[in-house]
Amino acid sequence: MSKEETSPLVFTAEELDLLGRTADALSAYMGKPVLAEIMDAQETGFEWVIFAIPLDVQDNPDDYVLVQIGGAGARYVGNTGGMTISDDEVYDCEYLWAIQLSDLEGVRYIKVDQEGDEVAWADKLQDILPFIMIDDAADNDTNDEDDDEDDGLPDLDGSVEPRTLH
Repeated sequence: MSKEETSPLVFTAEELDLLGRTADALSAYMGKPVLAEIMDAQETGFEWVIFAIPLDVQDNPDDYVLVQIGGAGARYVGNTGGMTISDDEVYDCEYLWAIQLSDLEGVRYIKVDQEGDEVAWADKLQDILPFIMIDDAADNDTNDEDDDEDDGLPDLDGSVEPRTLH
């Protein structure tokens, strides 16, 4: 099959939802807006998503790995960290990481760090996200007898179950 006949790799609706929820969780966790923009597969043959934090006016751009997010036709996932996004606005941002789609056998996702290095490979998106996301409502049943063991709330002795980050 020629390159023109192959269809580009694109995120599914479920993957886009999970990526958006990840951006929202990062915004809440970091206390800063985290933008997640889907980049078109037209040039590369695969979609990818970039996660970045818009710089504040007092931030020194020399202190960060910079990327520009937004512009005409930008596709964001998530709630954009509470920011009001203008259609044509381009934002200078601190690059956090990106995930690109792959057609390698057993590898659908490749995570790329701030250095541009491929640092993680997975067939399940949840395996390379920084938070554990529960998709199945049955996994989140509040009537479970063991519910209090893994709720992230302080135990009676005051200890807190640590968050799992990748």
